Amino acid sequence: MLRNSMLGAGAAAALLVAAPLAAQEARGDAAAESFARAEAAGIPVSLLESKLAEGRAKGIPMATIEAALERRTEALIAASNAFAEAGVEDASEADLSVGADALEGGVTAEVLQTISTTAPTERRAVAIAALTYLVAEGQVPEEALIRVETALQNGPEALANLAAEAGVGASVGADAPGLGAGAAAGADVN
Repeated sequence: MLRNSMLGAGAAAALLVAAPLAAQEARGDAAAESFARAEAAGIPVSLLESKLAEGRAKGIPMATIEAALERRTEALIAASNAFAEAGVEDASEADLSVGADALEGGVTAEVLQTISTTAPTERRAVAIAALTYLVAEGQVPEEALIRVETALQNGPEALANLAAEAGVGASVGADAPGLGAGAAAGADVN
């Protein structure tokens, strides 16, 4: 009798452990779906892997991470589409990352397309990041675009000053010569 009770308790304990693991694996399927969608759209999955790793390192529940991955995938695909519609064929990972940040931050696809074609390739990520910051600070996207385009016309130093004013010089990285070395694929992956 005692042996049967112990076997029953052991089976119950195994179920208690297995059920959350199965649920966690099921939630992992949603993350895999985000990765598959990004890959199918030509988005480097490294832009999502960093978000997944960040969430896990912070101990964030997998369901929350997966929701963030889904939102980020959508934003990255939208940024990629905006670049493609503007005829930008050489968008880097940094461009995609800051482009997604821009769209999530209230920059319109039209404004993103405009800056992506007017900014020199080597300054595109910094220009988009500065634009995003200005919009986050309350400027209308079209007004922020004018400020960034004016800075671009006045040379790299003017863009560097605008970026420094906006606090983005060191967060954009290798695609922005002379503006600081930060994360090459953009700063925070929200």
